[in-house]
Amino acid sequence: MIKFPFKKSSYSSFSRRSRYSFTVVVAIAFSSLAISPVALTQEEEILPPPDSSSAVVPSDGLYFADVVVRGRPIFQIGSLPQIDASERAEIINRRIASVLAQNDNPEDVIISPDNPRRIATLRLKNRILMTVTQQDAEDFGISTEALAERWAKQLNTAFDKPPLAIDVTQRLYGTTRDLLRDIVGNLPSLVGAIIVVGITWGVAKGVRYIAYTWAQQTEGDSSTELLIGRLSYGGVWVVGWVVALGVMGLNFGALLGALGLTSVAIGFSLKDVLSNYISGVILLAARPFRINDQVVIDDYEGTITQIQLRATTMKTYDGRLVYIPNQEVFQASIINNTASPRRRSSVMVGIDYSEDISEAKQTIDRVLKTIPEVESEPAPDILVKELAASTVNLEIRFWVDSRRSGFLATTSQVAQAVKEALEKADIDMPTDIYTLILREFPSQQIQIKEAEASNNSTHSST
Repeated sequence: MIKFPFKKSSYSSFSRRSRYSFTVVVAIAFSSLAISPVALTQEEEILPPPDSSSAVVPSDGLYFADVVVRGRPIFQIGSLPQIDASERAEIINRRIASVLAQNDNPEDVIISPDNPRRIATLRLKNRILMTVTQQDAEDFGISTEALAERWAKQLNTAFDKPPLAIDVTQRLYGTTRDLLRDIVGNLPSLVGAIIVVGITWGVAKGVRYIAYTWAQQTEGDSSTELLIGRLSYGGVWVVGWVVALGVMGLNFGALLGALGLTSVAIGFSLKDVLSNYISGVILLAARPFRINDQVVIDDYEGTITQIQLRATTMKTYDGRLVYIPNQEVFQASIINNTASPRRRSSVMVGIDYSEDISEAKQTIDRVLKTIPEVESEPAPDILVKELAASTVNLEIRFWVDSRRSGFLATTSQVAQAVKEALEKADIDMPTDIYTLILREFPSQQIQIKEAEASNNSTHSST
């Protein structure tokens, strides 16, 4: 129930002797109000009638703020010349929360009007919750008394704890209403952001096509071409999202701070994954090898079949697939056998010491010229490599195709042709010769002595 207690002044009840004292008290009270209006505003929020000439723009830009009871907005209050709406609502909400913390089901709110000052205070257990001013009445287009009654009724309804189903329904309704209100209020910015996203999508596709076409004409490597196309596409999208968020009114300072903290957390948790991706980008940019190159990476040797941002795929010569993380590839020593179209091979052959070395070189040189797989430029080299124990070793150096199949096949063909040509030219290619020296053993001495004794006995009998 809403009560309207009025204090009527009856000067007839005072004696002439006490009138002077009462006048002094009233004068002191009015002087204290005139001296410290701001302090009284903070404590009891009894504000004087607003003066249009003293109206100021709120510091936070909000002219109205919500009065909240149990997490639900009940009504809105406006700003006053002496206090912003947000600060005023914060004081009222703090008082309401204090009352509810002491009693979950408080008594009814009482209205205390102050007609000379054209204000009304809403009290609960002699505690001032808020003040309804003439400025509030003008904001809502009704009288101060009617607005006070409305707000008191809404507070009493909010103080009555509803059943769970009704409370949940009210909260859902309030949340939906606020969401729809925000959507309607932000509709121009949302439409602008959607338009920016659509333009970004079209520009990103066009930039990716142009970058991919340019990479095909200049790079000649499919992995690098894909990387250039994806990086250009992603870069345009990053710029587009930044512009779209700016159209929606996002605070870029807060966004950069959140991204900084998030990047640190992600960096620690996904350190290895990010290292592989960064290494993949560096490998695709530096290109120490390309697809179909035959390389040696640590203990693995084979043909590169795929280069991705996370791992490099190699097919070994025995047909197995090896997936090597790009971080390991980036840190390893890489031998690229097919970086050059030609690769040098060598064959070692040994001839006898009695053979003519110059004739052997001429024979080998003629054989090499008859093999088409051996490159004529650079010309083959035939060098005396070593004077071994039983042979003079000649090293035959020649250039062939750098692919492994051609390299091995040509080297085998050269070795066979050189061996057959030297045999046909009667140039001896001996194996290792070992000389064994047999010294006298005790058993041999015994046999010699027995033979000498038998000879002596034969002479004496004759």
